[in-house]
Amino acid sequence: MKRQSILKSKDGVSYVLPFLLVTCCFALWGFANDITNPMVKSFSKIFRMSVTDGALVQLAFYGGYFCMALPAALFIKKFNYKSGILMGLGLYAIGALMFIPAARIGNYYPFLVAYFILTCGLSFLETSANPFILAMGDRETATRRLNFAQSFNPIGSLCGMFVAMKFIQSRMNPMSSAERATLDDASFEAVKSADLAVIAGPYVTIGLVLVVVFILILLMRNPVKKLPSEGRSGTLGPTVGRLWKNKAYRNGVIAQFFYVGAQITCWTFIIQYGTSVLMPEYMAQGMEQGLAEQTAEKTSQMLNIVAMVCFCSTRFISTWLMKYFKPARMLAFFAAADILLTLGVIFIGGRVGLGCLVGVSVFMSLMFPTIYGLALGDVGNDTEIGAAGLIMAILGGSVLPPLQASIIDRGVVAGLPGVNVSFVVPLICFVAVLLYGRSQSRIAAKATK
Repeated sequence: MKRQSILKSKDGVSYVLPFLLVTCCFALWGFANDITNPMVKSFSKIFRMSVTDGALVQLAFYGGYFCMALPAALFIKKFNYKSGILMGLGLYAIGALMFIPAARIGNYYPFLVAYFILTCGLSFLETSANPFILAMGDRETATRRLNFAQSFNPIGSLCGMFVAMKFIQSRMNPMSSAERATLDDASFEAVKSADLAVIAGPYVTIGLVLVVVFILILLMRNPVKKLPSEGRSGTLGPTVGRLWKNKAYRNGVIAQFFYVGAQITCWTFIIQYGTSVLMPEYMAQGMEQGLAEQTAEKTSQMLNIVAMVCFCSTRFISTWLMKYFKPARMLAFFAAADILLTLGVIFIGGRVGLGCLVGVSVFMSLMFPTIYGLALGDVGNDTEIGAAGLIMAILGGSVLPPLQASIIDRGVVAGLPGVNVSFVVPLICFVAVLLYGRSQSRIAAKATK
């Protein structure tokens, strides 16, 4: 039996070129996500703040996703997926370019505003691009197609991590947080201004790249002019009601909230975890405190890049495996593996715990697109609003990092380092993903009988 191509419809229509252009957007929002995660540590140091205050970066970042997802869906319903992508690219570019005035003002809060506007654009992009990819072909291959497109997201993430490490962290002043706290006001302002200029540079560059991508998408022929909801009358209320009654969708939104929270907490706080493990070792080797802290941060960020390489590789592999195994069953298996690894992060600690934290990314790889595909698999004509609900679930990446940061700031909890104990937050998240995978697997098994 000949397998159906994931980039062709049954009547032979090819979606290759639009698929490639839209997939570029997956890489672009991956870049934004993972150049931003290390900024929690960087802003905490630059502005002499607690980890909890630094985590407001994630609150602003993922808060934009939540606030704009439903307006984005309504915009898409009125226009089309292509228009939604163009709006997303425009807002993303504006937010990135706002880093220029934010750096000149030299205050923390303009950066939070820039992040919020930037992620309003990302919310438009994700609300548009994910269902756009699902619509580029037949329903039977939709989840595989989305997993394939999402495989390019971690490539952008890798670029974001590399830029954060090479062009931001390594170029910032190497003084430790403790040393910065002893500076007089004039010296502090000079160091702060220089570091903020370093942070702004890559964001301004990506803003200019976005202008180019905007033009290419604008010139692209729209391959999906008709939306799934087209021809259905009805208001937002009944649509939300139908979606809420759909158990697979409702539980998928909940699972997505917890998955995104787990992903962001693991990738954000690997810097704090790695620093807590490696910095004492470097100081014992005779390094000064500031150099030891900076070296530990750079090593931790390098491990984060290793984790992302594993994440990216496994996503391609898991997409291939979905030809032979049910997506829901794979989701449950991967979540169970992450539960075990997170327990190692909490209770084993040290370099072994750090290795477990890197390993978590291997099994997170298929979660987002698989939950997304399973949740939207049976919503019919309510795809746009359904997609908005799943993007609003990204709020988990906004709410949970400050919670984890507050545990880290406690220092020692129940005799364990607070940074270790804080990983109970993603542990709970992976349990929620496991439960969703198991429930959907049982439903799929019943349907085949």
